[in-house]
Amino acid sequence: MSASFLRAAARGSVFRAPRVACPVARTAFAQKASFSAAARLRSEHQEETFEDFSIRYEKEFDSVQDVFELQRNLNNAFAYDLVPSPSVLIAALKAARRVNDYPTAVRVFEGIKAKVENKGQYQQYLDELKPLKEELGIVLKEELYPEETA
Repeated sequence: MSASFLRAAARGSVFRAPRVACPVARTAFAQKASFSAAARLRSEHQEETFEDFSIRYEKEFDSVQDVFELQRNLNNAFAYDLVPSPSVLIAALKAARRVNDYPTAVRVFEGIKAKVENKGQYQQYLDELKPLKEELGIVLKEELYPEETA
């Protein structure tokens, strides 16, 4: 390869797109290819209340048929800037039992622990979910390895 070819390639003259002779076609192309950093974001969605959120996710978990749906719904529920209500978590735990996915049931409690602000709130969730946790036989990580929790 010659040095002049490399210099031309570095300047961009070799790989440039051909210029359009027609000014109308050039402006039409420019209109299609123009991007604005100040594009307005539009959303058709309205603000959802916590109660609406809870009802929606309870329905989602009630209709779960496989592990993929369960984990997808859990990821979506925990992605919000809130901790799901106990009713949503009960529906998630029942769905985990229905699809026979014990590890995901344990991860629900780890997700709660990660989302709450302090240990007191986590304990309130544990107290609320204790009957279902015992019914399903879910053993938490901190119960299996008490010396590792600090």
